[in-house]
Amino acid sequence: MADHPNVLWIMADQLRFDYLSCYGHPHLHTPHIDALAARGVRFTNAYVQSPVCGPSRMSAYTGRYVRSHGSTWNGMPLRVGEPTLGDHLRAAGARAVLVGKTHMAADAEGMAWLGIDPKSEIGVRVSECGFEPFERDDGLHPNSPRQGWSAYDDYLVAQGFCSDNPWEDFANSGVSDSGERLSAWLLKNSRLPANVPEEHSETAYMTNRAMDFMREARSDGRPWMCHLSYIKPHWPYIVPAPYHAMYDETHIVPPVRSGSERETDHPLMQAYLAARVSQSFSRDHVRETVIPAYMGLIKQLDDNLGRLFAWMDETGLSKSTIVAFTSDHGDYMGDHWMGDKDFYHEMAVKVPLIIHDPRPDADSTRGNTSEALVEMIDLAPTFMAALGCPAKPHVIEGRDLTPLLHRTDGFSRRYAISEHDYHWSEMARQLKQPQDQAHTTMIFDGRWKFIRCEGFRPVLFDLETDPQELKDLGASEEDAHIAVRARMERALLDWATRHHTRITATPELLERQKLATEEGILIGFWDEEEFENVTGFPFSSLTPQGKPKD
Repeated sequence: MADHPNVLWIMADQLRFDYLSCYGHPHLHTPHIDALAARGVRFTNAYVQSPVCGPSRMSAYTGRYVRSHGSTWNGMPLRVGEPTLGDHLRAAGARAVLVGKTHMAADAEGMAWLGIDPKSEIGVRVSECGFEPFERDDGLHPNSPRQGWSAYDDYLVAQGFCSDNPWEDFANSGVSDSGERLSAWLLKNSRLPANVPEEHSETAYMTNRAMDFMREARSDGRPWMCHLSYIKPHWPYIVPAPYHAMYDETHIVPPVRSGSERETDHPLMQAYLAARVSQSFSRDHVRETVIPAYMGLIKQLDDNLGRLFAWMDETGLSKSTIVAFTSDHGDYMGDHWMGDKDFYHEMAVKVPLIIHDPRPDADSTRGNTSEALVEMIDLAPTFMAALGCPAKPHVIEGRDLTPLLHRTDGFSRRYAISEHDYHWSEMARQLKQPQDQAHTTMIFDGRWKFIRCEGFRPVLFDLETDPQELKDLGASEEDAHIAVRARMERALLDWATRHHTRITATPELLERQKLATEEGILIGFWDEEEFENVTGFPFSSLTPQGKPKD
């Protein structure tokens, strides 16, 4: 394992791919993330397996599609026994460590059924997506049933920021000119500076904790994968000074939307447009208030990553550490008259993905851009390969990206898949959709994006002629569009009926199954003569266990 690099896997929460300068944003300059891209490969077609935090992350942490691991919504536990990236890496002698967010809910019922103590070593791993929790913090605390008081709350109190809810009262609130605390949950307060100095904010704190782990790991000797999972730029949208004032409405890119989208006859899309968050972000003054704060959060993230990367250069870790940077999904920010995430337009389901591999084998691809169709589940087998873990195609559904990093053959994909259960939502209540019908699935081939909507007609976009996805062709009567819908439906059915929803047999077990006759399991033979003709040895030579005698 000493010959293998470490892995630093950075994930920002709710970061749009196009809000980085290396992905084309004209005003939001992110030089440190750009520098990472200049040292590695920048992927332009990376898609998450769900446009929602929890299921997207569970797919990333297992290397499996949502329909396979079964964690279909935030707070839906990853069931006991579902193998994770951390489990695979530990078996290969490497550590898998968490610093930040997972949005994981523990399968308490499953652990109780199996008699697993949640506080035991196994119980902690099952409860933490297979990670060793160096610092677990999902935000939304201390009143969230998923989290409660955190180490970050303790840190704020130690710095003198004392209240019953330091996370909300300081890191996620602002203060009026008269000294009144104003909650960042209300969008109107997004342009205020957060009620905490930048050096004590969530982003700075998690950056420091990642460095703390890497210092500790140097004395451990084992290779590691550290998942540095930032809570921001996820809402509440508020950022400390000076980042709160770096951007204004002049830096906001015009929304991607058209009047015809509001005239849709699709019941589900109508319900999305009618949702509260979409109604809010359809108003220009909301965008003009929130987007500068969102941009400030990203700028702060980039500066902290610059601090982290400089420290890694100084300590020599950059020479031995693969760095991957991505997001769990995007954010509509008023595009298509929508807010938050939850559907499949590019700004929600496509994410930034940059991987810097310091090994000499990657020298030929430094600074390259890859247009390959990749998925978030591809990161698990990529990290496994880097850390010396054997490939596990009977468990892992993602595909190793190493060929794209080292310019070798071996990677291809025809379709990307993403899924969403919206049974919890305003949309399901408005449409009276039962849980088993409140489900959508996207399949995308690089041009055609087909979205199956249970109980309703599909949605179809042609990104070649309509890259902004303004025209839904799901009801088009043109022969070409009818043919595309039929082809994509068949492709989705092919994907859905594969055996990959279960963990299948290992290659070794499959080889043993081929030896049934030698094990004495004789199926289909009519008589002794036929047996002898097929196997090449006398029937009388079998031992009581069915094996030929020596």
